[in-house]
Amino acid sequence: MNTSTTIAAIATAPGMGAVSLIRVSGADACEIVASIFRGRPQEKWKARSQHFGRIVDSAGVPVDDVLMTWFPGPASFTGEDTVEIAGHGGVVVTKRILELVLEAGAVPAEPGEFSQRAFFNGMMDLTQAEAIMDLISASTDLAARAAQEQLSGRLGSELEEIRQKVIALLAHLEAYIDFPDEDIDPDSSAALLSRLHEIRNAIDRLLATADQGRILREGLCTVICGSPNAGKSSLLNLMLGFDRAIVTDEAGTTRDTIEEVINLNGIPIRLIDTAGIRENAGTIEQQGIERSKEQLARAELILWVIDASASAQETASIEFPENSRIVRILNKSDLPMHADWIGEEGLSISCLDPATAETLRDHLYETLVKNGDINTSSLTAINARHQHCLKQAAQFFKQAGSNLELNESPEFVAMDLREGLSAIGDVIGKTDVEEILGEIFSSFCIGK
Repeated sequence: MNTSTTIAAIATAPGMGAVSLIRVSGADACEIVASIFRGRPQEKWKARSQHFGRIVDSAGVPVDDVLMTWFPGPASFTGEDTVEIAGHGGVVVTKRILELVLEAGAVPAEPGEFSQRAFFNGMMDLTQAEAIMDLISASTDLAARAAQEQLSGRLGSELEEIRQKVIALLAHLEAYIDFPDEDIDPDSSAALLSRLHEIRNAIDRLLATADQGRILREGLCTVICGSPNAGKSSLLNLMLGFDRAIVTDEAGTTRDTIEEVINLNGIPIRLIDTAGIRENAGTIEQQGIERSKEQLARAELILWVIDASASAQETASIEFPENSRIVRILNKSDLPMHADWIGEEGLSISCLDPATAETLRDHLYETLVKNGDINTSSLTAINARHQHCLKQAAQFFKQAGSNLELNESPEFVAMDLREGLSAIGDVIGKTDVEEILGEIFSSFCIGK
């Protein structure tokens, strides 16, 4: 990234709207915008205040009436001088203003470059930069809350606290190794193991949030399955609140999978309606059944819909993957229940009755919360990249503990700690050997 350039881009979504926003960031942002802005002179601009004016082209022809705001660095999103131009949201006029900014000396911003500059200028760590995209793409309020917590620095703060504990432990150990004449207490193996155990517990607590993070970002993969005409598509329509799937009395209407996302009290649920499973199906229907089985293999939650008005013999035998989580739904409660299902476990509903939708949603929500899929009291949620790095760190710290228990050379323990520290630093974008040296000299006053 060339941070010496001044970058510009349209910051609002493509298309027409009431207002559009163009962001300009870099050392020359003020001069570039001032060359095309006619309003309050640049020397009289007030920081973080909007100034009304007009954007003109090189011939002085007006292009648009705008509100211009100046954010002097480092007190800006990127940490650089930044100017934002709010104009009318027409596609043509917005594009024309950007063209004038580029003609005046700015260069087009690359995807994510504003956030990247904010990171390199110390305005945020990597977890906060990633949270921006999570917040934009959040499909539920819980997902948005989790992203906002991460954007505010909660996850970064927890990781930084772990880093500092590792740095302190490593600094103490390396001081003992490198400066044997300074009478530094090496600490007993038990004391070092205790400190290391505390670090590993903190990492394990974060790793435990990985599934929650994936669900909030991607949605819980929930497959609706059952025999033909059990009411699977009716269940999908019921949960969506509108008719998405075709429902008929003819068995085998659904031939392919249908996927939609619903908001279940803040939890995004990816509902997948599948073809009914039965024996002796035709060629085309059999292909749909094979796809149903493929979806079942990937499912995190299975909604098994049963026609409770029919006998158990009429219900297809389905081979569920091992350790599947299944919610059995006894559908068609508007009809007399067959004796085979009386007393059997399952949620009895009628997909034809809209009033049962809330009952079904509450039952699923309680199931997910009880199982621990979502912990609404703590929305810390690491992503796949965080998980990979933290697993590496945990493995190195485990090895360090083993070396301590085996009374191996302190150099081996220090090597594992360094690798673990580097893995944690990769999560938030901090890997600095000088910090360890600084801790050594500040804590132990070596060389006084």
